[in-house]
Amino acid sequence: MKRSREKAAAELFAALYPRLAGWCRRLVDDDGTAHEIASEAFTRLWARWTTVAEPRGFLYVTAANLVRDHWRKLERERRAVHRAGIEAAVRPPAEQADPSVRLLVQALPERLRTPILLHYYADMPIREVAVLTGRKEGTVKADLHAARELLRAHLRRSLDHTL
Repeated sequence: MKRSREKAAAELFAALYPRLAGWCRRLVDDDGTAHEIASEAFTRLWARWTTVAEPRGFLYVTAANLVRDHWRKLERERRAVHRAGIEAAVRPPAEQADPSVRLLVQALPERLRTPILLHYYADMPIREVAVLTGRKEGTVKADLHAARELLRAHLRRSLDHTL
């Protein structure tokens, strides 16, 4: 039994790890951090291996939560640097005007951010996002629409300020 469990876990790891790590890489913009997040998601899956019905979904939702935690940590660090009065020396001024989509997605409320990450960044169909988030498909579609509208408005404002 233990052999088959280990074999199934190894096969799942081989099949999903590269894509999960690549997805995390696009979100955190750092190879090392992306691999740490993907590895941690697999570690958490392994700890619950016998109780998880949907391993792929569990991995992506767990990784999305870890990415969110990473973003929060970066924001706390940025605020600390700002409070210390050395932000200008650490970050070039050009970045402040850059309407980075990643930063805009990060700023979305969690209710809207999770479906965006799963649907657009992990390429999951709406049906699967609905199952993973425990929402109806219509709710997921409405949340995706609301998130796109917020992102569009933020990008318009950012572009208006740069022109």
